[in-house]
Amino acid sequence: MTSHPSRRTFLKGMLAGAVVLGFDPATRSWVTTTPHQRIDRLPPLDGVVVTDEASLRAAADDFGHIIQRRPWAVLQPGSIDDIVAMMRFARRHRIQVAARGQGHSTYGQPQVEGGLVIDMRSLATIHALSAERATVDAGVTWHTLLQQALAIGSTPPVMTDYIDLSVGGTLSVGGIGGTSYRYGLQVDNVLELEVVTGEGQHLRCSATQRRDLFEATLAGLGQCAIIVRATLRLVPAATHARVYNLFYDDLASFTADQALLIGEGRFSYVEGQIVAREGGGWRFLLEAASFYTPPAMPDDRALLRDLRDERGSAQISDHSYYDFINRLAPTVAFLKQLGVWDFPHPWINLFIPGSQVNATIDRLTARLTLNDTGNGPILLYPIFTRRLTRPLFRVPDEPRAWLLSILRTAPPDPAVVTAMVADNRRLYDEVRAVGGTQYAISALPLSPADWRAHFRPAWGRLVSAKRRYDPDNLLTPGQGIFPA
Repeated sequence: MTSHPSRRTFLKGMLAGAVVLGFDPATRSWVTTTPHQRIDRLPPLDGVVVTDEASLRAAADDFGHIIQRRPWAVLQPGSIDDIVAMMRFARRHRIQVAARGQGHSTYGQPQVEGGLVIDMRSLATIHALSAERATVDAGVTWHTLLQQALAIGSTPPVMTDYIDLSVGGTLSVGGIGGTSYRYGLQVDNVLELEVVTGEGQHLRCSATQRRDLFEATLAGLGQCAIIVRATLRLVPAATHARVYNLFYDDLASFTADQALLIGEGRFSYVEGQIVAREGGGWRFLLEAASFYTPPAMPDDRALLRDLRDERGSAQISDHSYYDFINRLAPTVAFLKQLGVWDFPHPWINLFIPGSQVNATIDRLTARLTLNDTGNGPILLYPIFTRRLTRPLFRVPDEPRAWLLSILRTAPPDPAVVTAMVADNRRLYDEVRAVGGTQYAISALPLSPADWRAHFRPAWGRLVSAKRRYDPDNLLTPGQGIFPA
């Protein structure tokens, strides 16, 4: 019988000279060679801790390509037990820790200078799947889960526009999409979590078990615990999507129609964009989709009745449900081919109160140019705030809010990047002044005082959970919420 090496042995062979053996408290450095000095050896692991240049360089960067913080080492876990053991090891030596999924953050959020990054991609197993729920490791991508769920006729109720993100990553921040007006966020559709706290405890939590930890972890920005496994709600999946694109020159008509559509719920999915008008200026694109399974078919006339778009402008197309949900894949592949995917991405994501959306967007479009966005898309679409139930996900105190996402792409020029980030801050201050909030995935410099204001009135809840579950303040320092 052929003998195969274990994953741990294989990785150690591949990364010889970079695998960590222990930690030297005197020099506060990792030891990768047979030591002569006294060190604290690592606990037995199913995976490995590495310090090779490629791993450290990758963990020091993210999709934003704006902030770089180099860790001391990277854990490639082979099990949840590895994360427990290394979290306890890190606590003993006061080493800061951050979990990293697909690295799609834009401002260094999953990075940690001189600490330990946990690469969650090696934990990517779907453990259970039924028509109504799925239990998955945090490193599973939504794309993978969608493919597996569709095979049995189900789907996650909410999918982000870009689906090659990890489950643990989006549950740490929220997870929003075109069906959120109906189903809330991805965090609103979690039934149970398994987490590892800052104390190195492996715990289960839900709405009925350790609810304080459950609510501090979902959209908690990694401050109290690392998500290692999640049980998610699934809903029946349609097989097709009919997509309607309608164009508007008048902002008020555009937002009124969006509000009408989510109020009546006549479409499965509602989003929208601010798009450049040929010859200068901006127009507005309402994107809506009706999910269906033949022989039942959407009624175009009923779906489009009473809308105030320019008559005859509706563009209608049919797609498979999977192709619609994964519609960004060709664009992403093209951008990667051009090398633009690796450019800096100073994104800004804000929630504008419904009463202020027209005035705010009027002011924005009066001064915004394509150069300000780097030709990146600008999203603008409504949600019902009552659907967003997790206390740490902050939205305006009005029944409806609009998500504004300026998905900027910058040339690799530090001056341009700095200017875009500064403009993000100005726009945030403007939106905050009228009762708006930020979606905490942005390239946005914030002080601890800004974070306190952002989380208020839930700030006390977060502080209490932080003290209980991460008392040494080791987790996810890249967010800048709790200074070291």
